[in-house]
Amino acid sequence: MNSKSILVVAGEPNSIFLEIFFKSIKKNNFKKPIVLIVSKNLLLKQMKKLKFKLNINLINKKKLFLQKLNNKKINIINVDYEFKNVFEKISDNSNEYIEKCFLLASSLLKSNKFSGLINGPISKKNFLKGRYLGITEYLADKTNRKNKTVMLIYNKKLSVSPITTHLPLKEVYKHITKKRIINQVKYINEFYLKKFKIKPNIAITGLNPHCESNYKTSEEERIIIPSIKHLIKKKYKVHGPFAADTIFLKDQYCKYDVIIGMYHDQVLTPIKTLFGFDAINITIGLPFVRISPDHGPNEKMLGKNLSDPKSLIEALKFLDK
Repeated sequence: MNSKSILVVAGEPNSIFLEIFFKSIKKNNFKKPIVLIVSKNLLLKQMKKLKFKLNINLINKKKLFLQKLNNKKINIINVDYEFKNVFEKISDNSNEYIEKCFLLASSLLKSNKFSGLINGPISKKNFLKGRYLGITEYLADKTNRKNKTVMLIYNKKLSVSPITTHLPLKEVYKHITKKRIINQVKYINEFYLKKFKIKPNIAITGLNPHCESNYKTSEEERIIIPSIKHLIKKKYKVHGPFAADTIFLKDQYCKYDVIIGMYHDQVLTPIKTLFGFDAINITIGLPFVRISPDHGPNEKMLGKNLSDPKSLIEALKFLDK
């Protein structure tokens, strides 16, 4: 097998992922071979339904590393599963299939013969069932990296990273600590140095509107400002805290490589407003590079053949370098 191929897990079967995968490989010439973990049964049915004509190269997973691969065909490792209908509603019925796909991917990634993993979206409600906040935490647990990973929504002009991920707002303040903020900056700094050979310029938001509170004290005073002061002493390029309602103005955000926010929508809403799907979700801190296109299963768009493949294309390009 060609060294450093790209491994892809198709994720939730009742999602738009295979549609955007077909579009991505049809319109782009990627240098590295792409290996897709998926049900052949599902792939063929969706391809037919969406009217894509692409050839398949069925790979024997036991002989994977002995084969020469290219992208003239879709290289797939089949995970046996019988899908009667290709566009069903998302339910628990697919959980066993999704688990098999991720376990197979985890096993293959130990070989160090892949440049990284891309996974299609999954349903947090159905697949994770409250066991994990997201796939970031799921993969961290499976690779013994619990509490040592960071979500980075990457765009070459500006990236964002939330301190807390998929938490209800009423729980956010309980999980903001000096340790989490400091470690977040450290992991992001290490990633940028290794991948891009630069020390990133990082802005950090406050939690409260205008970085202040009507109470006697605030998270800014107790946690965020002391964390920033500590990081500055350690020579990290950090600034803040900034009010979240102004840091994303163009004359502000253009000064920074990364903006770290205190909760998910505080930073993901602005970056999606600024760049749409021209961003990818990178998990920092795993034994491998893991990327997810920056969108969900989008059940409402199933079978319409109207979904934008931009985020998956950017994810593939990122690992194709």
